[in-house]
Amino acid sequence: MSKDYQKLEQFRLPQGFRGRSGWYVQLWWLVQSTLFAMSPQFTYGWRMFLLRLFGARIGEGVIVRPSVRVTYPWKVSIGNHVRIGDHAELYSLGEIDIGDDVVISQNSYLCAATHDYTKSSFDMIDNKITIEDQVWIATDVFVAPGVTIGRGALIGARSSVFVDMPEGMICVGSPAKAVKPR
Repeated sequence: MSKDYQKLEQFRLPQGFRGRSGWYVQLWWLVQSTLFAMSPQFTYGWRMFLLRLFGARIGEGVIVRPSVRVTYPWKVSIGNHVRIGDHAELYSLGEIDIGDDVVISQNSYLCAATHDYTKSSFDMIDNKITIEDQVWIATDVFVAPGVTIGRGALIGARSSVFVDMPEGMICVGSPAKAVKPR
């Protein structure tokens, strides 16, 4: 007899997982696809207004490009003077907490949820991502659920971060490892 690894007809999103009603989620996605994504590059204040309107907690002097995608803004906290580059994705099915003076470069992907592969129902599991102050996440970096990146760390281009990264270190590779002090 063969084992069932995944039986997707058993999948159910946990009660309250989205943190908002279905219509509210759809409204955000509509706003993000139009008013947010089609806004001129220089209208950073407009995009911050929209993110805050939908519950994101955002500090001062934040620059988010119009091509950035945020799944659930109400699960996102962004500190002061943060820069988020083109086509970055904040897959905020779980919380994402970004400190002050952080750079998240283009095409990076912060993924705050996964599936429980040990259950055939493929349950969703959210797991908070924490990016501490003065971190630079270079281009095309993947950050896995539950990861904390320590203050002042630099994550090199195309790295994949599956475990916590230490403060003040340059970390590179897939999986990312600390290689030297910044």
